[in-house]
Amino acid sequence: MPSFSLAVPESWWEFDVRPEGREATIRTLVDERVRDMPELAPYRSDLSSMLRKMAKDAHDSGALYLGCMAENFDGVPLSATLTVSILGARNKQGVPLSTDPRAIADSLRTITPRREGDAWRKVTTVEIPEVGPAARTYGVEDVPVAQGDSRTLRMVLTQTYIPVTGTTDQVLVSGASPVLDLAEAFHDIFDAVTSTFRFI
Repeated sequence: MPSFSLAVPESWWEFDVRPEGREATIRTLVDERVRDMPELAPYRSDLSSMLRKMAKDAHDSGALYLGCMAENFDGVPLSATLTVSILGARNKQGVPLSTDPRAIADSLRTITPRREGDAWRKVTTVEIPEVGPAARTYGVEDVPVAQGDSRTLRMVLTQTYIPVTGTTDQVLVSGASPVLDLAEAFHDIFDAVTSTFRFI
């Protein structure tokens, strides 16, 4: 897998999702944040356990990178995560699938809401500076609570499929937030962060 870089907003948390590096990174990050914002001190253990859960979920889903936002805005808790994973693009027979963004977009399904408040998904292609075209889905979708769990959670979701040149792999940059009322704003944030993606 080639190395990559990605820039998230300054107020976000970025850390090692691997179990061996997770605890120390989270402890250091929470210490730094509490030092900068003493009003967070009473929430130290809540913050730590929330970040631990986000990191574990990201690692369990195969993510290589996690950036997340966790803040209170006028008493309203706002959270979002952005993960980077590698997808090997092969069909059930093991034949490599096309990594052409238009072909990927054609293989992705749109979801049309039947009534107000239903889940929805749009499919498009986008141009990422210094990377080129990529397939993208965005919408408000029902995602499994955990792998193998039949329960779902409705989330704002933006997923961008970036081909890795010279391989059959794709990088999946996935942004998610449970704050449905701000779906449009989160789609914009996820788009802005994904547009900073670079192979290095």
